[in-house]
Amino acid sequence: MDKDGQATGGAFPIGGVRRQAPDILAIVADDRRAVVAEVCDAVRGERWAWTDWHGATERLEHAGSVGIVLAETRGVSEAQLAPVLPQLDAFARGAGQRVIVALDFEQIDLISAALATPGIELLCAPSLAEYVAASFVAGGGTGGVRDSGREAEAERLRQLHEQVARIAETLARLTGEATDLPARESGHVGEHGMSYRGGPAPAAASPIAARDIRDAIRARRMRDQHFGSGLFEDPAWDMLLDLFAAELERSQVSVSSLCIAAAVAPTTALRWIAKLTDAGLFERQPDPFDRRRAFMALSARASAAMRAYFGAVQRIGAPIA
Repeated sequence: MDKDGQATGGAFPIGGVRRQAPDILAIVADDRRAVVAEVCDAVRGERWAWTDWHGATERLEHAGSVGIVLAETRGVSEAQLAPVLPQLDAFARGAGQRVIVALDFEQIDLISAALATPGIELLCAPSLAEYVAASFVAGGGTGGVRDSGREAEAERLRQLHEQVARIAETLARLTGEATDLPARESGHVGEHGMSYRGGPAPAAASPIAARDIRDAIRARRMRDQHFGSGLFEDPAWDMLLDLFAAELERSQVSVSSLCIAAAVAPTTALRWIAKLTDAGLFERQPDPFDRRRAFMALSARASAAMRAYFGAVQRIGAPIA
């Protein structure tokens, strides 16, 4: 660290005068510091600072105009995380600043329950490219990303935002049609496309069975066995199916279980969960018996859309896909 307090590989001082606050504050234990240093240097050059988890509480209280907080939680005990996680959530919520958390799969339920503020990015066992791309996007696309693979990862994140918006729009339209409301009243604004619309039901559809939804999920996984994983990735629909089946079964789904249901990399699943929650399709429900955990469920709007969709599928005698 230089005499002005800019981080070049040391803890950022709480007191003292500095010319300029760092762009990134990293909360990281000694054994992970080299990885975080590489990420910060790739994105922001020298303007970053770090503190260990013992000093994180005090450092966050004096975060000032720090733009991004990187929290490296892998290998950190629950006892060390407990006092800091609520501060990270409040930091993101109160100042509108960005928080990126690198975690292990085993920490998903604990950390996702504590960090519920929109804009917090959870990276599960990230590669260097994922780490840098998330920091790059969080910083508004400025900085020193110097690798085409990392730029591609950043572009993939932007495409994710667009895909979630389209899914939310489609479900909103379907819900509006199911209740026979005009587009404006149902919350959907736009022209009707020329897609196929099923005719009116000749008779009431039979009740939707959770078993049928689970069978559809198993059939989707069988495609991967024959064609290889990755070809049919559709995490949003896989998670919608899983939550709908759980709703019919009156069971609860943890965040980590939903990540498994998505059948994609955990970081990708966590991003989809966050975006679908922000879009109002998923809801987070705290565990009444354990504040360290939260469950995921369909929102009322998403549930109505799923029921409308499967009712339409039943009416035309098509299989659930």
